[in-house]
Parts: sequence; structure tokens; C-alpha cells
Amino acid sequence: MPTSADILERFSLHRSHIDNRQALTPAYFEFLKRLGNPHQHLPPVFHVAGTNGKGSTCAFLRAILEAAGYKVHVYTSPHLVRFHERIRIAGKLISEEELVELLTVCQDKDQEAQVSAFEAITAVAFAAFSRTPADFVILETGLGGRLDATNVVEKPLATLITRLSYDHRDFLGHTLTQIAREKAGIMRTGVPCFTSAQSDAESISSLREAAAEIKAPLFMGGDSWRVTPTSAGFYFDDAHRHYDLPAPALLGAHQFQNAGLAIAVLLVLPKPLSQEVIAKGLQTAEWPARLQPIKQGVLADLVPQNAELWLDGGHNDSAGEVLAIQAQKWALQDGANPKPLCLIYGMLTTKKPQEFLQPLLPHIALVRTVTIPNKVAGFTASDLATKVRDSGIQKVKEAVSVRAAISEITQQVPNARILICGSLYLAGDVLKYNAGE
Repeated sequence: MPTSADILERFSLHRSHIDNRQALTPAYFEFLKRLGNPHQHLPPVFHVAGTNGKGSTCAFLRAILEAAGYKVHVYTSPHLVRFHERIRIAGKLISEEELVELLTVCQDKDQEAQVSAFEAITAVAFAAFSRTPADFVILETGLGGRLDATNVVEKPLATLITRLSYDHRDFLGHTLTQIAREKAGIMRTGVPCFTSAQSDAESISSLREAAAEIKAPLFMGGDSWRVTPTSAGFYFDDAHRHYDLPAPALLGAHQFQNAGLAIAVLLVLPKPLSQEVIAKGLQTAEWPARLQPIKQGVLADLVPQNAELWLDGGHNDSAGEVLAIQAQKWALQDGANPKPLCLIYGMLTTKKPQEFLQPLLPHIALVRTVTIPNKVAGFTASDLATKVRDSGIQKVKEAVSVRAAISEITQQVPNARILICGSLYLAGDVLKYNAGE
């Protein structure tokens, strides 16, 4: 009996000739038709696009809705440790049995391998959601928006666009105007679109123009709604609501904006949620590898008592910026007993190492570069070390593994604050290894 891993590997091998980023082709619509058009039989959908914060926003939205007693389906990508993380059915990860069944059905319906692996996997999620009752679906785009495999839902309940930045430039465009337009492709006529506060005029202008063209009501952070940090958490305000809320469970100043976006979109619900329910959701939200402290496990055991180990999957300039803000906050908290920030760094060759590192330069004590295991598209530790030096950091060496890097750093800096960063794929490998798998 094949496992889901067996079938998924076959999917990747047999469909390697198809660009995973190309979707909404006639073959994809025909494939969905053969499956009974499951995307047309879903509970009300929250469709989420953006560059940074998509996963965290989905986590906050799910946690708040579940705190209110709703059943929620969730589709996200990529996974960190197990594929099943991508598909959550009414609160639970998809079972191995159901995943194998649906993958087998999809394989049978597309024996000629005309659709990409991501299209097929998205169809699996649609099929799973269509046959299990729930109150809502949270649907995260994969790469962009306009041509994303998720962008077949004709009338979502609302669309959400998180903070925009440079990523996947070869496919989405080399300017923020182009990138914003691709992300805005999930907007629908008459369907409210809620966006995070954007940091640049290009994105703001492009999103407003797209919404006006398609006649989608637009609620933009910093304009229609805003968050204001307080000593204990933050205020959320829009035209109808004022909430005094605790700090969210996910660490980092940027998470206030992600939480705010999740709260803002709740305006579309038929019944308003209480401040208490929203607070409970914010404090119970979980989303691994986003400024996650690693306190237990194989790797955590290598860290001395007065050192710290953290994990973050961010990989672009905006991610570097939010990590730099957190580094500044850590330095203030440390006071007279600073913990030097030491990076263990791995990255895919499709990313820009210098852009990620630039905001962090003033805060970094040293760097150890690693090769991401089993990722042919990843920089070798040697090549990445060269990129790090080119960015202006001279205290950099290659390490044969994350484990070796931790040992080297703690021998040199016993009170280090170690941050493993640069890639979600690296983060997934770290979580798996730390769990002893």
C-alpha cells in the first residue's frame, strides 16, 4: 500500500516538466471538472495573498474563529515537517488515509500528468474541504495571486493581502507595482478586500487602482483600520470597533500588523466577535518557524543554559527588517548583559542573501553558513559564505551542519543568542532533526 509520501514523490517526478507556478490553464479547469468542481462546493472562503505574513495572518484568523466556536478548514504552503500540515480539516490535520485516498483519485483523474504538482495538491485540498462540513475556509495562495492555483474561487467571503515586498521576481515582476498587481489578482467585484498597511507608495497606489478597477471595497491598514502598540499589547481601531488587546502569541513587532489584518476582516462576519474571544484567539495562535524559541529537543540540548536558540523561516528584505527590529528589542531587554546575535544561515539560490542581511548588519556578531539538506536550489555553505562577506560581514565560516554550527558558536560565544534563519526549507529540516526524526 503506497504512502502519501510515495504518491507525492511520484507526482513531483512525473510532473517535473510542468512549471509549478503556471496555473489556471485549460488543463487545470478540466482536471477540476473531472473531480466534480470541488472548489465550487466550499464553505465561505477567506482568500489570503501577500509576500510576508500570509501564514501568520492565517494562523491568527483560524485561532480567533475557532475561539468563537467556528469550524475552519485551512490550506497553507509550504509545509515544514510533514505534508499534512498544508491541509487542516475542521481543526485537524488531514489524516494519512484520507490524503492517500484523495491523492490516488487525483492521480487517476489526470493520468497524462497535464497539471502541475501544486495544482493537483490544491485540488486535493478543495476535494477534502468540499466533503467535510465547516463554517469557513482559509485559503492561502502559493506564489502570487492572479495565476495561483487557489484563484478559482469565484466569490470568496473576503480577500486579504498582507505586506508586499520583493520575492519571486522572475515570476511576479521586478517592481512593487507589478508584484502588487499580481497579488491583487485575487480581488473580486463586490467582495471586500482587506490589506495590511504597506510601507511604500507603489504598493498602496497599485492596490487602490486594482480595487477601483474591479469595484472591490478596499479596507487598508493605516487608513480604514489601524493598530497601535501599547505597553501590554495593542489597540485595534476601525470605523466600528475599538479593542484593547494583549500581545499576540507570535513574537515580533510585525505580528501586530498580521493580527490586525485578521481582526479587520472579521468585520464581514454576520455577528461581531467579542474582545474576549479575539484576545483568546491571539494568545492561542500557533505558527512554527516564525521567531520560534527552540527550548526542547536534540538541538536545544546543545545550547548552554545562558544561551538561546531561535528559528525563523524569513528569507527576503522585509523579513530581514522585522528580524532587525526584534534584534534591537532584544538588545534593549539585555541591558548591561548583552547576548551576541549569531546567525546560522542557509538560503535558496532564488533569494537575495545581501538584501536579507542588510538590515541585520549592525546587530550580527558572527555567521555560520550551512547547505540546506537535499535542496539542489540551495546555496552551498561555501557560496553563501562568500555572499555574506560581500554584504560586509567578515566573521563568517562554513559549517557542515546546523548541529556543528551550534557547537562551534557556543564554544566561541557561550552566552550567544543563536538565530537559525534564511529559509523555510531549512526551518523544516531543523524542526524535524530537533524532534529526533
